[in-house]
Amino acid sequence: QWYQRRVQEFQTFQHYFKQINLSAQWMVAVLTRHLLHRCSPIVPLFRAMASDEVSKAQTALPGGDTIFGKIIRKEIPAAILYEDDKCLAFKDVAPQAPVHFLVIPKNPIAMLSDSTAADAGILGHLLSTAARVAGEQELGEGYRVVINNGKHGAQSVYHLHLHVMGGRQLSWPPG
Repeated sequence: QWYQRRVQEFQTFQHYFKQINLSAQWMVAVLTRHLLHRCSPIVPLFRAMASDEVSKAQTALPGGDTIFGKIIRKEIPAAILYEDDKCLAFKDVAPQAPVHFLVIPKNPIAMLSDSTAADAGILGHLLSTAARVAGEQELGEGYRVVINNGKHGAQSVYHLHLHVMGGRQLSWPPG
């Protein structure tokens, strides 16, 4: 009975998304958020569907404008949690944990391996901002900070970003 209700919800969402021509990625993100909110046992299945970072990383290339540049310039919306003159923190559109946000520098660095000693200040600022926002998000029980670097690190957007995830017991090893 529970399963049948979830299937009906999924079919309703699917019909609605087709009507407004929403991409599959956004459909999965919205469904994942819906299911996370409902604390449903089917959440792990939708998390796996929403997390196709590895496949995106295989074709992603450094250089050019990124979605994060557009978020910084406010060309596309984001649920911003924190902003200062050096960085921006906002909720991930396809969360992999009950709390999942990103912290990005406003002056882009393509990837961690491209950073130099001159970037030490901003790298430290990103980490301290991650800790500050994690506190504001009530992650006192703990959280994980992840930086994907390059193709094998599943980096799909070539603008350095820290993933901060928490709100539940995270498993180990992560990869």
